[in-house]
Amino acid sequence: MTSTYSTQETSNKMQAIKIKAFGGWQELEIAEHNLPYIQANELLIKVEAAGVNRPDIVQRRGHYPAPKGASEILGLEIAGTVIKTSSAVTKFKIGDKICGLIAGGGYAQYATIHEDTALPIPNGLSFIEAAALPETYFTVWSNVIERAKLADGETILIHGGTSGIGTTAIQIAKQFKNATVFATASSDEKCAAINKLGAVGINYLKQDYVEVIKQQTKDNSNGANVILDMVGGDYINKNIQIAAKDGRIVNIAFMNGAIAEVDFLPVMLKRLTLTGSTLRIRPISEKAQIANALKQHIWPLIESGKIKPIIDTVFELKNAGLAHKYMEESQHIGKIILSITK
Repeated sequence: MTSTYSTQETSNKMQAIKIKAFGGWQELEIAEHNLPYIQANELLIKVEAAGVNRPDIVQRRGHYPAPKGASEILGLEIAGTVIKTSSAVTKFKIGDKICGLIAGGGYAQYATIHEDTALPIPNGLSFIEAAALPETYFTVWSNVIERAKLADGETILIHGGTSGIGTTAIQIAKQFKNATVFATASSDEKCAAINKLGAVGINYLKQDYVEVIKQQTKDNSNGANVILDMVGGDYINKNIQIAAKDGRIVNIAFMNGAIAEVDFLPVMLKRLTLTGSTLRIRPISEKAQIANALKQHIWPLIESGKIKPIIDTVFELKNAGLAHKYMEESQHIGKIILSITK
């Protein structure tokens, strides 16, 4: 048995983005869809904004199917208002403003979310800003803090420094761990944005980031203690070259390919850890632990203004295809968001 709908909810239909056929951004269209069915420990959310992420593009192309039981609608992070709850829900009530991580269904006017992967919107943030948090912050916390165990004062290299992940990782590393941060990007404009966040931007089209890291760390760690990589390909060997002794290299994507010929001797000699993870298929219990950690450690930094979501562009829901096109052009700095309007 579930609670009744709030007065905001008047129809069992909604607008959502449909993938007409796997392929290019033009295959996304807005269409009528049934409201999602609420299950135990879930909330029904009137979605105000949803984040756009690289996995959405991979799913649109047909290479990243939704996990069993998840919505086939794109979208992994949302912000909005609770309009219905399962009777088993204890953490939220109708009318609460939340943001959170979902396994699918964000590109829609309504979505369901398990209460354990939902978080209250930090004080002072809009729905648009809050929608930029879940996927990137869950990913960065899980990989940089938990998996790579970035320690206070260490040096970290972040590839893709102006992506949503990159801008988030820079800020968490700086503000939570007081780390020395280097980040790669493809233009001077992007490097300027990285510098503004307190990191050292490296234009990899003009500079050899291997030499930059070696030179900049020769009197300290002699390399990067942690490397966060979403590129892969030829970066894999380069990361090994510039990792410090006992360094940790974390891969979260392979935009340039997942296969590389690797000399493992430096891995042994420098006692390196090579690791990586995905987030979407992990059980709710693990995601809940990340949510709790974020609420305890990072939400106060957001509310104090020390960390903030970086928003590049906001698109209307009906223009989700254009949002994908824009992301694929890789000119953005920060997050791309969909504003959900009726």
